[in-house]
Amino acid sequence: MEKTKPAKGSCLCGSVTVKASAMNTDLGVCHCGMCRKWSAGPFLAVDCGTEVKIEGEDSLGIYNSSDWAERVFCKKCGTNLFYRLKETQQHMVSSEIFNEPELNFDHQIFIDEKPNYYSFSNETKNMTGAEVFEAFVPKD
Repeated sequence: MEKTKPAKGSCLCGSVTVKASAMNTDLGVCHCGMCRKWSAGPFLAVDCGTEVKIEGEDSLGIYNSSDWAERVFCKKCGTNLFYRLKETQQHMVSSEIFNEPELNFDHQIFIDEKPNYYSFSNETKNMTGAEVFEAFVPKD
């Protein structure tokens, strides 16, 4: 399977469409408390980089969840669409808005915040919250 491919998806009501030029076919899961509260479970996402076109921007709700990122959702139906890094404009898009059966679940982040009441059987690369911040969050 190729690592990236074009992809198109939408929210539940269809008011917002997301087109990614290069969706990474490796799926990741975030277990941080904020993602779990936002998604009512772990957030399953694919990295779509910066080449993302949004149609229906008037229906977007944006929540500035931290100094470095924001969470974007449809104001009409409530679908969680993506997590976007402010500095780079990198989009971590909900894998569930795409009709894409060919994804490779290969990593989990904030594994140290995962509650004990669920787990995935896949063998994945796992990173703690501290490891994620060390690797990805810009330093002043």
